[in-house]
Amino acid sequence: MSGPEVVLYGASGYTGKLVSWHLAEYGIPFIAAGRSKERLELEMKLVPELTNHPYEVAEVKHDRASLAALFTGRKVVYNFVGPFMQLSECVVQACLDAGVHYLDSTGETDWVMMLRDKYGASFAEKGLLLAPASAYMWQSGVLAAEIALETPGIDTLDILYFGTSDTSEASTMSFLRMCTNPQHYLENNQLAMWPYAKSYQVKVPDLHRTIPALPWSGGGEPIWYQNDERVRNCHVLTAFGSPMFIHVIKILEDFEVDHRHKSQEEREAATNAIGHQLVAAEPAREVPEVNRTVTSVLGRGNQASVEVVIHGNCGYRQTGLMGAEFIRRILAGAILKTGFQAATHAFGARNIINALGERGYYTREVSVKSF
Repeated sequence: MSGPEVVLYGASGYTGKLVSWHLAEYGIPFIAAGRSKERLELEMKLVPELTNHPYEVAEVKHDRASLAALFTGRKVVYNFVGPFMQLSECVVQACLDAGVHYLDSTGETDWVMMLRDKYGASFAEKGLLLAPASAYMWQSGVLAAEIALETPGIDTLDILYFGTSDTSEASTMSFLRMCTNPQHYLENNQLAMWPYAKSYQVKVPDLHRTIPALPWSGGGEPIWYQNDERVRNCHVLTAFGSPMFIHVIKILEDFEVDHRHKSQEEREAATNAIGHQLVAAEPAREVPEVNRTVTSVLGRGNQASVEVVIHGNCGYRQTGLMGAEFIRRILAGAILKTGFQAATHAFGARNIINALGERGYYTREVSVKSF
């Protein structure tokens, strides 16, 4: 089949447009696909970097057969359609049917675990990459963790994300559902559950004061490292430097009273409704002077310790570049591992850190010190 080798499915959303922007900077043509050609054309015109860049728009029904027909003959699909656990299994099935690599922007760890358990072996058998959460969350923590694990003897990872960006509507619905479903950490090679609606005071390397953080689904890292012989323990917390974060903590506390006793379907409907109320409009593009990020890892072993800090900016824009960089490497045949993988493990941590540094999203030098 002729035409672009890349499909951005659900490209009309906030994150989809950011990946399309960075693909244009790499000179990589793509198909912007979704359920409404009219909306896709409108949203793509809002991306100035796409002026004179070759791309196609495809309207497609949201079902396995229709998507497989669109994906056949391509090489990679990046999926943005969430909440993923509610909407996107047919996209993964279609990628498997069509024989293409799969990436997505999810933050939902129950989705990540389901893909690992249900589809990981099938993708591996076909030599295909299955890499959910190929985004700032949950790859930045893996990038920092891999640098920590370069220190011999490290087997315990304590990871903290800090950002200051507003969330998109789709992200808001996803994070609310993931914070109200089981959230895991890794303790002595076993997954254990964080309590619901409980915040923790943390110290961000850039701040003298402490601020509240949440498990935020527990992060993808405990799942990526669950069967990694290097790692015994992995905990992830996430904090945001915005007033809304305090409001979110209260929402989660109220959810336990108002909705925990309901069915799974009713709870999912509740988080969708709350998400729509919280965010009614797409946020503006991030700017580095305002929207900064810190990813911190404290690594421990029996006799070893290390702290890794990655200073960056614009978490959503990092996702845009990560998506484009992962796609570029797939097209170049530069995949280190296939099957179910963290994208960082599939392409190499130092490679991705360098790409983000060259584009100005990370500091050139990652801070590493013993403690």
